[in-house]
Amino acid sequence: MGTTSHQGFNTQAIHAGQAPDPLTGAVIPPIYQTSTFVQDGINVLRNGHEYSRGSNPTRNGFETQLTALEGGHAGFAFASGIAAEDALLRAVLAPGDHIVLGADGYGGTNRLINRLHGKWGITNTPVDITDLDAVAAAVQPGKTALLWVETPSNPLLGIADVAGWARIAHAAGALLVVDNTFATPFLQRPLSLGADAVVHSTTKYIGGHSDVLGGAVIVARKEFRGEELAQSVGFQQFAGGAVAGPQDCFLAARGLKTLGLRMERHCSNAATLTDWLGTREEVETVLYPGLESHPGHELAKTQSNGFGGIVSILFAGGETAARAFAESMKLFALSVSLGGVESLVCYSAEMTHASVVGTPLAVPRNLVRLSVGIEQVEDLIADLEVGLAAARNASRQYAGAR
Repeated sequence: MGTTSHQGFNTQAIHAGQAPDPLTGAVIPPIYQTSTFVQDGINVLRNGHEYSRGSNPTRNGFETQLTALEGGHAGFAFASGIAAEDALLRAVLAPGDHIVLGADGYGGTNRLINRLHGKWGITNTPVDITDLDAVAAAVQPGKTALLWVETPSNPLLGIADVAGWARIAHAAGALLVVDNTFATPFLQRPLSLGADAVVHSTTKYIGGHSDVLGGAVIVARKEFRGEELAQSVGFQQFAGGAVAGPQDCFLAARGLKTLGLRMERHCSNAATLTDWLGTREEVETVLYPGLESHPGHELAKTQSNGFGGIVSILFAGGETAARAFAESMKLFALSVSLGGVESLVCYSAEMTHASVVGTPLAVPRNLVRLSVGIEQVEDLIADLEVGLAAARNASRQYAGAR
């Protein structure tokens, strides 16, 4: 049961890399929960499989599935999103190389690049992702090997012009990597806009049910330093060994099959809540690319198929109000993750972005990030009412204490 690039997103999500088991006819491919494979002779491999660090049918199927949805050349599944990012960085960088790094992005990516790769002679310059002049000015001729951007960004939801970033990267002889975790390939396909590689935390929307940890790299067909990019990343996956296990790949593949349906509901719920939050006096600003007032709204309309399920709120009552809001709700559970069917709330300054506290990259302390789930939107509004009441009361108590 094959697919073609002309088939629709949901068709490819269900069938790419997920052919029925040829032995039994099982509609769902089995989980190959094995570490090693019998050989038909010394180094005569059956269907190319030797050892599950190198290849495993369950992982290979998931990689094919996600690669098809991103429109890529090859895909690689890892044990976590950070493991995927680390493998890609090691595949393309050498000591002395420089990265132009989107300033507004996941704190774990910043920590990985600065505190781990920085020790091995990798430098970076953080830039405003929405300012292409600043991006171009940050390039160091002869040293910049990589431009890295997350769009929409985490947690300020800035929108980067992917095609513009790609032009700057390629003019400098560098690669462009886009973190597509927030948008997913259902909403945005950066490789079609000129990116050379896409990274995902498959823990988030790809898996979609908060029950699996994983990451992925999907690459376009491109030569880099004389070697195909896919070969470089594949070698890092095999040699570094941070591969996704078969059970994790099975869960991620299962989640990916319903990504389109889930994203439609995530987006519609987020849009409804955004409009409602915009009427509340406790809220100073709502950050969401779907708002016409958002500075990246028009760009988001041209390069994506929707605006996503993440909403960030800046509270008029400051940090006190934001913290009270985050700690007071039931449906919006307090958690560092996102992208599951259930709604979550995160106080980013001290949770996901604690590694940049006290730096110019610090997240505003009156900000909370909502990962809007697929529950009934009326129930989510009722839960937000509780949170806003808590924020309002905390602000009053703080003002009275002063």
